[in-house]
Amino acid sequence: MTVTSAPRDRLLQTAAALFYREGINGVGVDRVLSEAGVTRATMYRHFPGKEALVVAYLEQEDAHLRDLFAAAAQAAPDAGPRDLLALVIDGVADDATRHHTRGCPFINASAEFPDARGEVRAVVRRHRDWFRSTLAALAEAAGVEDPQATAAALVLLRDAMLVGAYLDGAEVAADFRRTARAAVGLD
Repeated sequence: MTVTSAPRDRLLQTAAALFYREGINGVGVDRVLSEAGVTRATMYRHFPGKEALVVAYLEQEDAHLRDLFAAAAQAAPDAGPRDLLALVIDGVADDATRHHTRGCPFINASAEFPDARGEVRAVVRRHRDWFRSTLAALAEAAGVEDPQATAAALVLLRDAMLVGAYLDGAEVAADFRRTARAAVGLD
């Protein structure tokens, strides 16, 4: 069970912003504490160490994407599976231009935590497994011929879009939309 408190939330939000903007290993705990305005004792009350804070940051990122999927379904409760898939594609593209302008937080974290058996990489794996399986379920419901291959293609396209948006700018989102819609047979 996660204990929530204003200092914990402030610490996590500060860490998330710094980790995403400057890199996890480029930001020390002292800086996070200073900018969050919390003590070391407060941090250790909520997180046993920096890696636990990184895990919480990535879990928050995962929740953000899950919320994006839920919002697509809520925005159009009567939408059919093909329309819902189109809404998800649009939401993912929008996310890359509004919230994730410095690449994928999961790819970035994986680059900084190369041990595939570590807890950080376990969170990344759970996120990617959920993302892929959710896309496959949507593709299957939409009647796509090979939902697993389609989901794998969409994951790769999202990865490429997030990197491309960071390197080349927001216009990459339009390329993602067009290519993703073609991959699922929406255009």
